[in-house]
Formats: sequence, C-alpha cells, structure tokens
Amino acid sequence: SRLFHTVARDTTQLRKSIAAGNTFTAAVRENGTVIIAGTDKDGITDAMNWRDIFALDAGYAHLVGLTKDGTVVAAGSNKYGQCDVSEWSDIISVAAGANHTVGLRADGTVVATGENSSGQCNVADWGNISAIAAGFDHTIGLRSNGTVVTAGSNGNGKCEVSDWKEIVAVAGGFDHTVGLRADGTALAVGFAIYGACDVEQWTDIVQIACGYDHTVGLRSDGTVVAVGNSSKGRCDVGEWTKIRT
Repeated sequence: SRLFHTVARDTTQLRKSIAAGNTFTAAVRENGTVIIAGTDKDGITDAMNWRDIFALDAGYAHLVGLTKDGTVVAAGSNKYGQCDVSEWSDIISVAAGANHTVGLRADGTVVATGENSSGQCNVADWGNISAIAAGFDHTIGLRSNGTVVTAGSNGNGKCEVSDWKEIVAVAGGFDHTVGLRADGTALAVGFAIYGACDVEQWTDIVQIACGYDHTVGLRSDGTVVAVGNSSKGRCDVGEWTKIRT
C-alpha cells in the first residue's frame, strides 16, 4: 500500500529528518546528531549537542527532536512552554506548530504543550491516532480508521474535516489543512485566497507538505506539484524529477 495506519516505532512514515523554522534549518545526520544552519536566536544551536535523534520538526522559533528511545528534546524559544517535553516518553512522532509541540505515543494517544490560546493543545482525549501534524494554531490527528480529528482555531474553516474518510496522511499550514487519500488524491480546507487548497485535481500523490500559504505534493513517479502563493518562486517545482518517496 502507499501508506499505512498502524502505529509502529520503526515506520519511516513517522520519521522527518529535516525541518525548517523561521530563521533556521535543521537536519539529522546518519549518526543521530543534528546539524543547524541559520541564526542562533533563542539558542537553537543547542540542538547540535543532541544524540540518538530519530526525527525532527520545527516551529516558528523552536526545534523538537525525537530520540530513538522514545523521549523528546527541544531547543529554542520556550516563551509558551513549547519546549517543556522532558517528561514525555514512548513517543513515536513529533510535530511542531508555531508555538506549540505535539507528540504521538505508541498507544495512539497524543500529548501537547505550548501556546493554547486557540485550544490547539486540547488533545488529551484523542485515541487511535496514527499520525499527527501541526499548523500555526491548530493540531491535526489522523485516526487509524482513516478519519481526521482537529483541535485549535477553526479560522477560515481549516478544522472542518469531520467528513474526511480514507485519509492516509495529513499536513497543516498557517491557515489550512490538507489530507491525502488512500487512492492518491488530496483534499484541503481553510484559507484559499492564494489557491493553497486547490489540490482536487492532483493524482498519484504519495506525500504532502504545507508551507505558510502553499501546498506541495510528491507523486509516485518522483515529480512534484505545488499550489498556493508562488511569490519568491516557492511553487516553481514543475521541473523537479527523481524526488525520493
């Protein structure tokens, strides 16, 4: 199958080896250490001391790392408590919003910390979750049955996903939410003024990602499509080929 719902620590579908914040870029080396490029605002480069990192994600000004033993580390701004993850355990995936951090446990439950002004951290009652994503002020959970749950701001309808079915992956942007169906098609809700939700015509998609106001899809043949705000050329991916799935 393209993707799958089962929660397992060794699944590569839950691994993210590169991450981008507002002023920095981070990546996990093969040896489990982290490399940082960009500014060191708020102590982001403290992450270069991390070891045994399995996956990363970045918020606006913080970086979160998942270790191979299921614990979580964080560096950068902790203004809202978004780096208060030291007591988390048995985590298999992490996601970072602008100022909040989300963790998926092996048992399908979810934890969150950080800014909760819109209720984006209200995930304590979630269960049977197989994947997570975080937008600016909302959190997205993919259930093992292919349905989707959200928490946080519903600005521009970005949390109106109750009728989604057969979803295998989710992604969140600043003000939109995108889902990938099992048949390789996509759907989206939320802020659409730049066309970031215009994904209905996509086919053969195997991975999705959201930026601030654009959406990217990777096809099974290694090509890439993108919609949304294309200023500064961020959607100029039409000539990309041989991108790894």
